[in-house]
Amino acid sequence: MPGTVTLVSVSPNPSVVGQPVTLTATIIPLGPGTPTGTVTFTVSGGPTVTAPVVGGTATATVSNLPVGSLPVTATYSGDANFTSSTGATTAVVLKASTTTTVTSTPDPSTFGQTVTITATVAPVAPGTGTPTGTVTFVISGGPTLTAPLAGGTATVTTNTLSVGPHSITAIYSGDAKYLPSTGSDTHTVQGKAATTTTVTSSPDPSVVGQQVSFTATVAPVPPGSGTPTGTVTFTFGDGSPTVTVPLVGGAATVNHTYTSTSGSPYTVTATYSGNANFNPSTGVDTQTVLPAATTTTVVSSPDPSVVGQPVTFTATVVPVAPGAGTPSGTVTFTFGDGSPPVTVPLSGGTATTTHAYTSTTGSPFTVTATYSGTGNFTPSSGTDTQTVLQAATTTTVVSSPDPSVVGQPVTFTATVAPVAPGAGTPTGTVTFDFGDGSPTVTGTLAGGTATATHTYTTTTGSPFTVTATYGGSSNFAGSSDTDTHTVNQSATTTTVTSTPDPSTVGQPVTITTTVAPAAPGAGTPTGNVTINFGDGSPSTTVPLVAGVATVTHTYTTTTGSPFTITASYGGDSNFGSSTGTDTQTVNAASTTTTVTSSPDPSVVGESVTFTPAARSPSPLPTAGTVTSPVRPAPTPRPCSRRRRPRRWCLRRILRWWASR
Repeated sequence: MPGTVTLVSVSPNPSVVGQPVTLTATIIPLGPGTPTGTVTFTVSGGPTVTAPVVGGTATATVSNLPVGSLPVTATYSGDANFTSSTGATTAVVLKASTTTTVTSTPDPSTFGQTVTITATVAPVAPGTGTPTGTVTFVISGGPTLTAPLAGGTATVTTNTLSVGPHSITAIYSGDAKYLPSTGSDTHTVQGKAATTTTVTSSPDPSVVGQQVSFTATVAPVPPGSGTPTGTVTFTFGDGSPTVTVPLVGGAATVNHTYTSTSGSPYTVTATYSGNANFNPSTGVDTQTVLPAATTTTVVSSPDPSVVGQPVTFTATVVPVAPGAGTPSGTVTFTFGDGSPPVTVPLSGGTATTTHAYTSTTGSPFTVTATYSGTGNFTPSSGTDTQTVLQAATTTTVVSSPDPSVVGQPVTFTATVAPVAPGAGTPTGTVTFDFGDGSPTVTGTLAGGTATATHTYTTTTGSPFTVTATYGGSSNFAGSSDTDTHTVNQSATTTTVTSTPDPSTVGQPVTITTTVAPAAPGAGTPTGNVTINFGDGSPSTTVPLVAGVATVTHTYTTTTGSPFTITASYGGDSNFGSSTGTDTQTVNAASTTTTVTSSPDPSVVGESVTFTPAARSPSPLPTAGTVTSPVRPAPTPRPCSRRRRPRRWCLRRILRWWASR
C-alpha cells in the first residue's frame, strides 16, 4: 500500500486575536490514486479539528487562538489505498489592536451631581472578541479612577467635579490578547449646587454651664451631590461672640456653654459660607437652657472651738455636673445656737462669715448654710457640726491696799478672763483663801470680777499667800491664782487721862491709858504700858486689858504741878509702839482751922489764950465744892486781950491763914 506525505499551511499567518485562521492539509500520495479519509488538525493551546480529505486536501477554520507561536499538527488518518502520514507547521497569533471610546452622562451636569463615565474598549478588525483588563480614567480637576472591563466596558461615577469643563482620558491597560488604547472626552459641570444647612444640638435641654455640642450639616440639594467644603459660622443667641468652624465631611461641630437661662430657649443659627461649587445656606435650631442644680457645703475653722472664739464658716456653692459656672446670690447661715441668722453674698462661689459661740450648751451645734439660688442656679443647702468646748481661763488676784496693817479691811479682787482665743465674760464663783487660817470666802463673779473683803488680825504668817480659785462654769474652765499680801503692824495712838484733874496733894489720882490702832488699823492692842508720873516717882508698867491700862497714883506735893504724865506703849507683834502724855495739876489740899480760947468763958480783964489747931486737909471735894489749896498749918501765935482786942486778933489770924 503506497504511503503519503502531509503538508500543512496556515492562513493568514500571522493572524490577530479573534481573527479566523484557515488550516489546510494537502495529502500527497506516493503512488497512484487520490487519497481519501480525514485529517485531524491539532493547534497547541487551541482546538483539535477533524476535516475530510477531498481531492487530496482537507481544510478547517479555527478562531480564538491564543497569542503566540502555536505549533500546528495535521494527521492524515489514511484510507484503504494509502497509509497515514503527519505534517506540521507553526501558526503565529498576535494581540489585536483596540479602540477606546469615552462617554459621560449626564453631560452637562450640575455641580455635585453624580456623573457616570463609561469607557468602551473594542478590538480593531480583523481582531474580534471582548477585551478584558482595566481602564484608568484621568479627569482634569477631578479624581483619577480605575475600573475593570466587563463585557468590554468600564464604568466609574463621581460627584466631585468642580464647575467648568473637564477633560476625561480613558486609558485601557490591555491584556493578554489585546493591545492598550486610549480614548478621551470632555465633560462640563454647569453652576454651583444649592445646599441645605441643618443644625442639631446635644444635649437639649441643657443646664447652665453644661457644654452643648452644636453640629451643622451642609448637604447639596439634588441633583447636586458631593461634600461641601468651606466654613460654618454659628451664633448662639446669647450675645456671645460668633464662632466659625471649617466643614469636615460636610459637617461642622462646635461646643458652647450657656452661662445664663436669661433668653432661653435660645435661637442658634448656622450659616454656611459656600464655596466655588456650593451655594451658601443657613439653618436654625433652638436650645433650651435650665438652671443648674447646686450643692452647698459648709466648713468651719477652727473646729472644735472654745467659747468666745471667733469661728470662720465658709459655704462653697458649686454646680452639679454637668452644670458649671460660678453661682452668685446669697447664703444664709444659721449657727444652731439660737442666734440670729446671717446672710452673706457669694463671691467666687464662696460666702464667709464669722461667729463666736457664747455657750457650750447645745454643742455640737448644727450649722446650716442655705443658698438662695438664682435664675441660673437652683437653691441648695449644706450642714456641718461645730463643737464648742469650755474656754480656758486665767484668774488674777490682787489686794488693795498692799501692804495693809493689822485690822485694816483689805479688798481682794479676782479677775477671771478667758485665755485667747476664748472670749466672753466668765460667770460663777471665786473662792478666796486668805492664807491666815480664816474661813474661805466665796464671791460671785460680776462682769468677770469677784471681790471679797478681809481683815487680818495678826502679822504672824505675813506675807500671806492668798489663793483665788475660780470654780468654772459650763462655758469656762476653772483656774486659780495666788498672790502674797503683806500685813504690817498697825500704828497706834496712846491717850492718857487722869481723874480727878486737878487733884490735891495726897489725893489718889486714877490714870487711864488707852492704846488704840491708828486708822486704818483696827483691833485691840496687847502688851504693856509704862507710865511716868512726872513727879520723880518710879515709873509703873501696867498690862493692857482690852486696850486699856489703869494705875492709881498719889501726888505728895504741888511742886512741879502741873505734872506731865507720859504713857509709853511698847507695842506687840501686831501693833506698833506709841506714846501719849497728859498733864496733872496738883493743888494744895484745903484745911480747916479750929481756934480754941482758954479760959473760956473768961471774965473781964482776964487774959485769954487763943490757940489755932493744926490744919488738916479738907475732905475730897465733891461736885459744886471749891476747895482751897492745901497749905501748911500756921504757927500758933498768942493774941491777948491786953495787947489787942480779941476780935482783931481773930481777924488777923484768919487773914494770915488765908494768905498761905
